[in-house]
Amino acid sequence: MKQTESKITGLLTLVLLTVFALCILVVLLMGARGYEALVHRDGQTYARRTAAQYLATRVRQGDTLEGMAVADFGGHSTLVLRQEIEGDTYLTRIYCHEGFLRELFTAEGGSFSPEDGEKLLELGELSFAMQEDLLTACVTMTDGQVQTLCWHLRAGEVLP
Repeated sequence: MKQTESKITGLLTLVLLTVFALCILVVLLMGARGYEALVHRDGQTYARRTAAQYLATRVRQGDTLEGMAVADFGGHSTLVLRQEIEGDTYLTRIYCHEGFLRELFTAEGGSFSPEDGEKLLELGELSFAMQEDLLTACVTMTDGQVQTLCWHLRAGEVLP
């Protein structure tokens, strides 16, 4: 009788430990999924805010330069900032190519392609529009969210 009780007690202990281990595993998996969702959401928020802040900063800088324009660059809507440095004219182009926000700083008149720009941030699409002194940027993130940004240009001359 004692041997049977001992086996039953051992078996119950083993079952109890197995149930406890399974509960711990379920809690860990749920926590990992929650953490993964938070990281994804924070990454998307970071990308959206960074893109908006970068564009706002460049527009504010361009608003004090010699000129700003929206142009086509290799089939992409591009914000072009013009500035003179020691008598030479340079252009900064901001555009989206192959899923990345890019910036290209070149001398005016040079022959460059969209692939030459520096990759800054993953982005779905980017388009610019300018009407008189109002600049609008439509930013589409990689997750499909669209953000429209508008700036009223004050100091800079809008190029033709």
